[in-house]
Amino acid sequence: MKKKILSLVLVAACALTICACGSGSAASTSESSDAAFTTVNSGVLTMATNAYFPPYEYYEGSEIVGIDAEIAKAVADKLGLTLKIEDMEFDSIITAVSTGKVDMGLAGMTVTEERKQNVNFSDTYATGVQVVIVPEGSDIKTVDDLQGKKIGVQLATTGDIYCCDDFGTENVEEYNKGNDAVMALVSGKVDAVVIDNEPAKSFVAANEGLTILDSEYVTEEYAAALNKENTALLEAVNGALAELKADGTLDSIINKYIAAE
Repeated sequence: MKKKILSLVLVAACALTICACGSGSAASTSESSDAAFTTVNSGVLTMATNAYFPPYEYYEGSEIVGIDAEIAKAVADKLGLTLKIEDMEFDSIITAVSTGKVDMGLAGMTVTEERKQNVNFSDTYATGVQVVIVPEGSDIKTVDDLQGKKIGVQLATTGDIYCCDDFGTENVEEYNKGNDAVMALVSGKVDAVVIDNEPAKSFVAANEGLTILDSEYVTEEYAAALNKENTALLEAVNGALAELKADGTLDSIINKYIAAE
């Protein structure tokens, strides 16, 4: 009798535990991972970006589109979540992820050791190249010619970090948006702009009289930034990215915006 009563108590306790676990406001389960993960808002994958970095993210009317937006949507679909994109200054993205205000950051963001101190990074989904934009006819012909010149960069990007390290902070002008740096170049406030190759091509196409140097500055890898404590979400995102890579979806999205070479 005591054994039967004890068994009933244990069954009841287990039932209560299951109910309690199921009542979590932000619990979600990945279809591509056995691990349970949490999101800031239940059923929603919230992505932070800076939507002035074409073709990775930019506005089309009132909608944010681009490579990162489409990859994030594909990941969210794999995980059974609805994607929500929040536009913010680039230098606020890591803080938003690390403090749990958003689930992840996708913004053509390079994996660096400094950033890895505050966030986890997913597997790489794209490769980026930092290049130099100059006015046509400029005496800047190679990266080495940037010594002593005024260089425009987007604040907190790797272009900003590299240029400050290589050419001195006194020679670097930081702007909140890449387009602002390009406008400074057009108006003669800076001598060159260092930025990712793909947005560089868009900016040059939109502004007559600018050109991109033939020599590349730095090659780097892009990944999604996620909260260090939410390792289950990291595993789920990596699982989704692996599936998207295997079935050709990643290449299809990137090739849609960047001509295959």
